Amino acid sequence: MTLIPATAAPAGETNTVRGVAFMVASTIIFAAQDGFSKALADNHSAVFVTMWRYWAFGAVCLLLLWRTGFRAGLTSGQPRLQILRGVLLALEICVAIAAFALLGLAASHAIFAFMPLLVVALSGPILGEKVGWRRWTAVGVGLIGMMLIIQPGARALTPELGVALLAMFMFSAYQLMTRRVARTDTAMTSFYYTGVFGAVTMTLIGPWFWSWMTPTEVMMMLVLCMTGMGGHYLLIKAFEAAEASAIQPFTYLQTVASSAIGVAIFGEIVSPWTILGGAIVIGAGLFAFWRERVRAKAAKSV
Repeated sequence: MTLIPATAAPAGETNTVRGVAFMVASTIIFAAQDGFSKALADNHSAVFVTMWRYWAFGAVCLLLLWRTGFRAGLTSGQPRLQILRGVLLALEICVAIAAFALLGLAASHAIFAFMPLLVVALSGPILGEKVGWRRWTAVGVGLIGMMLIIQPGARALTPELGVALLAMFMFSAYQLMTRRVARTDTAMTSFYYTGVFGAVTMTLIGPWFWSWMTPTEVMMMLVLCMTGMGGHYLLIKAFEAAEASAIQPFTYLQTVASSAIGVAIFGEIVSPWTILGGAIVIGAGLFAFWRERVRAKAAKSV
């Protein structure tokens, strides 16, 4: 899953084309990471794999903080919530990687695609944001797509589906927390808290799930960590270059790329219902993103 900063570049300093290019590149890298994570999770605990991913992520954050100053970088108006969201995301990634191993990349990402719509639905009652009827309609349409993917009644809710749904709900909670802290903190502050406290969390629990890797798996883990650092750097550059509302829709490319990896590399078989449901969910999500951008522009013009 892509780790999205809370805010974007200041108005007047945006370059949308450059931002989109950075976002697309980072999305492809994160999709490749999903593939490596699934391959490693077939023989190792998802917690163990996540620990290594976070060690690389945390190293990037510490390097950036060393350059900018730890006090300045970690100054927050809501430090407890920042720490909580950092811990939650680390645990969510463990669950997501477990879903990749149990359910597959394509089916898992088809379910994860509903997350932005769930955030829209919950942003009203939890964050007090105004959600108009058009975005509520998008949520309803997306829910229909989700039902096509899960097919309740046609098949039992398996533990594999339950793990993917749990990851989706956990990531939705993380995104709601991210929107909350964005009211007081910068995108980079949220980014630092995510990496540092996620790495601390995985360092505390990861060694309990330690397992020895083969030379090939060591190489895969090194590639996973290196691409993680590159992906996060490109993600930072994307949000420095362009407004979030302009580039966030491109995060759906991770769903497409990860699903393609699942089918081409791991031989996953995707049912027509999953494809149709995923397409409906993505379409509804893109519409919701578009409506949010329209509302943001209208608010600026007032």
